[in-house]
Amino acid sequence: MATTARCSIALAGLVSCLGLTVQGAPITGAPALGDLRKVGAVDFPTSCAAEVRVDFARAVALLHSFFYEEARRLFTEVARRDPGCGIAHWGVAMTWVHPLWSPPSDDELKLGQEAVAAARTTGAGSARERELITAIAAYYGEPAGAGAAGAAAVGQGCHGPSGGHPARARAYADAMERVHQRYPRDVEATAFYALALLGAASPVDPTLATQLAAASLLEDLWKRRRNRNHPGLAHYLIHAYDYPSVAARGLDAAKSYAAIAPWVPHALHMPSHIFTRLGMWDESIRTNLASAEASRDYAARFHPGAAAFEELHAMDYLVYAYLQIGDEARARQIVDQVASVKQTHPANDFVAAYAVGAIPARYALERHAWREAATLPVPVASFWAHFPFAEAHLEFAHALGRARSGDLPGARQALDRLQQLRDATTDPRHRYFARHLDVQRQAASAWVARAEGNDARALELLRQAADAEDALGKHPVSPGAIFPVRELLGELLLDLGRPAEARVAYEASLKIYPGRRTGLRGLARSQALLAQAPPAAP
Repeated sequence: MATTARCSIALAGLVSCLGLTVQGAPITGAPALGDLRKVGAVDFPTSCAAEVRVDFARAVALLHSFFYEEARRLFTEVARRDPGCGIAHWGVAMTWVHPLWSPPSDDELKLGQEAVAAARTTGAGSARERELITAIAAYYGEPAGAGAAGAAAVGQGCHGPSGGHPARARAYADAMERVHQRYPRDVEATAFYALALLGAASPVDPTLATQLAAASLLEDLWKRRRNRNHPGLAHYLIHAYDYPSVAARGLDAAKSYAAIAPWVPHALHMPSHIFTRLGMWDESIRTNLASAEASRDYAARFHPGAAAFEELHAMDYLVYAYLQIGDEARARQIVDQVASVKQTHPANDFVAAYAVGAIPARYALERHAWREAATLPVPVASFWAHFPFAEAHLEFAHALGRARSGDLPGARQALDRLQQLRDATTDPRHRYFARHLDVQRQAASAWVARAEGNDARALELLRQAADAEDALGKHPVSPGAIFPVRELLGELLLDLGRPAEARVAYEASLKIYPGRRTGLRGLARSQALLAQAPPAAP
């Protein structure tokens, strides 16, 4: 593991670190890899029995770091040890909602609803606990007025809030706003409200109004010294600033988060969202190596023989970063490791499927290894049926590789398969990926048009696809597009002898993806060709 993940934190004042109390001294004696003692400090008063409060606080800290499985394990144990602790069932319900990942499956939704029902049946020991339970119930489809007099009802369909996940996320954010207004100085209420805002935010709003509103709430707390060891504040600030125009604002949180919870895979990975946005490749590599190792350790203890989704997620970011520094050998090691995966945990997981499709596609396309891209194997896996857009990464590579290596029939066949995968992406929870699959197919079609000699059509398609991809933005599951379309546009413009336009394309792409090797090379080539051009006639 990278040495940066093994640092300790000096905590001023009296701080409860989930079982470790430190008075004006650093925490020393780093726990062994996988020991989850050090996961940050939260102050979450409850009416539960005194003997479960430390474990409850630890479970909340893990929840803030999206370590849902381990948090659920602890919340469930707390409920077993204190049958009157209704807020523990709130915690279980919270672990089935993934605000910034893929929305819960039907099975997960049912389990969350059961946890809300258990919380209601057990009862809450305080008004604050009752209001938190009511808020998460709003996500799962219970009218907001059911457990809180005077609360506004949400629009209901036969399966909960009408409109699916977006409506559920909005209902929960509205409910958490009420909790925050009732307890404006409550760090936990504010942190979870900020996360709810991020979960309900539009990723294509150019003003980032909701994201920045969440960041403002978090920054107000983060700047206070007593909160600098809070995992949620650092974590959610990174997500709030995970956009090109504001990424630099998240650097402080990114540099802090891994040390707050140095044994939690997602906490170790998250700083790389900001590092990737800023082209800080060495930092991204170090933190993702640590994340992958921590994830492997956890999986070895609880899911032996399976590659955990968090490890595969970190590996996707690693391949991306290795390619940007030209370390193809280490990138290849990861590609080979992913190819050897026979089982993932969970078995049909969105993050794992995305990484398994993206990693080999990135490796081939970014190296311009067109024949390699044309023949990438599609591993046998059950998750393709659940997430066809993840398999599409490989078909995108097939289409580009075949078009650019002279196999037009094969390229057209890949385009047909891309359309089939697009048609299969019908789940409304995956609208973003369906739209991005449209972009991939359009970009690949452009290079087929180029191979057919229709350069005007190729340029038209690439310009449209580049605009669409820029507007769509990057999903948190990915370090970046498999191959940014605006870079592909730059390549085509260079092929057509139009370096001035190519330079504009590369400069625009580098504003979104700073430090990308292929973008920098394309820009340098454009500038070199312009320097060689004869001066314009007077």
